[in-house]
Amino acid sequence: MKKKLVAVLLAATMSLGLLAGCGGSGGASSSGDAASSGSSSEAGATGEVDTSKEVELVMYVISDRPAGQDIVDENLNTLLKEKLNCTLKINWIGWAEYAQKYPLLFSSGEEFDMAYCAGWLGFANLAQRGAFMALDDLLPAYAPDNYAMHSESALQQATINGKLYAVPTLLPTYTTYGSIYRGDIAAEAGITGPIDTFEKVEEFADYVVANHPEMEALDQYSAGPELSLVWTRMDGLMDVDSNMRYLFYDPSEEHPTVKAIYDLDGVTEFYQMCKEWCDKGYWSKSALADTDSQKTQNGKAAMRFHNIDSWSSLCVLHPEWDFQYGPMTKDIAHLPYTQDCMVISNTAKNPERVLAFWNLLTTDQEVYDALYYGVLGTSYELNDEGQFTILDTDLYATNAMWAARTMDLNRNQAGVPETYDTLRQEWEGKIKEGVGAEKFTGFVMDTSSISTEVAACTNARQQYGWPLELGYTDNVEASIEEYKTAMQAAGIDKVIAECQKQLDAYLESLN
Repeated sequence: MKKKLVAVLLAATMSLGLLAGCGGSGGASSSGDAASSGSSSEAGATGEVDTSKEVELVMYVISDRPAGQDIVDENLNTLLKEKLNCTLKINWIGWAEYAQKYPLLFSSGEEFDMAYCAGWLGFANLAQRGAFMALDDLLPAYAPDNYAMHSESALQQATINGKLYAVPTLLPTYTTYGSIYRGDIAAEAGITGPIDTFEKVEEFADYVVANHPEMEALDQYSAGPELSLVWTRMDGLMDVDSNMRYLFYDPSEEHPTVKAIYDLDGVTEFYQMCKEWCDKGYWSKSALADTDSQKTQNGKAAMRFHNIDSWSSLCVLHPEWDFQYGPMTKDIAHLPYTQDCMVISNTAKNPERVLAFWNLLTTDQEVYDALYYGVLGTSYELNDEGQFTILDTDLYATNAMWAARTMDLNRNQAGVPETYDTLRQEWEGKIKEGVGAEKFTGFVMDTSSISTEVAACTNARQQYGWPLELGYTDNVEASIEEYKTAMQAAGIDKVIAECQKQLDAYLESLN
């Protein structure tokens, strides 16, 4: 088993509309207090759960329902009946509909027990609007083993307005971004060591342009470029929010100042580099109209910028291409555990049984494997090292309740390089609680008061910032000014002021 890693967490949020029918935060606290005090039918004075009555627990996840889910459910529920006298019904909200349907779960009055949640699903805003049951007393009483694995700071990050509203995942993730590149081509070019600077990226890309015209040097497509995110993280800066990657601050400063990207030191030189790379032909002149997100995977691009998990996935898919990873983040910190978390609905009838189930799921390898990987020999197989291989991805891959993952129970996929765990352990050893970027893992940006301006700034960034970052300009300095003017018209000054206000308040709360 891997060593358990305990971390400080960041809860990043996105703004969602007001939830009709959910009530305010007072409603959430009221319901949470009632459940926490043991007023539910299953609550016992000692925290023991009465399992004499079989119950069906209902869980919502975000994903398309796998074709082979029925056999997975049957296998899992056989175990759950034996171990906890319950069954689990999983309801799926598809990728094409989650943005509209997910918020409605908590405003419709539907009775269900638990759901996957995350910063990108608006965890903090939903909690503030009364969507979830408070777990302050319930979690330690009915999921004591799970509760003991969280650090105090981790639980604090799942706490909104003084109430614990989620069970965070126990699998740490990191802020590291970097280059994912074809190792076979790097070896062919005589490039040794990790490609972890823009100078090395340029050396690699020049070789690809000259020797592999059948592919793009750098994978760019319609979702937008990653170059500015890599550039700022190389300089030790943090983005204010994952949905506002045009605002940054320096976490090493005692009192960080929020700045727009076009006001950062060296930005003109950065965008000039982007133009030079575009002129060299590192990517297509029509990248923003290209909807192909699989070019690196399909051999149509030699390098992309992303995280370590995207790298490991490519290693599994194409071991013959010897994909390598070059970390390009100066100040490494944990990403939020509330990026993957489990919440209990305010309409849940069996919160104690939910938490007993969660305790079992995150401590029992047999149950975890049955939920996450499916049926051994049918959905997946294991090698001698305990790594898994999915047998037919058209039938079943892995479960979409990513919040259940723990360092103790999670398995690597067969084909993931040994350096995957080595890098994670190295990063874990470098992170120091309360220092640099890690100090700000608890910062939650609430955009509800500036949602209109944020949406307008996002549009301005896509219209002016993305083309500039891809070098689609004849005059870099003029295009920067055009970008700045568009952002000011969109309300960037108001957005910066609100972000600075909340960042200052967060720092004050640490004292």
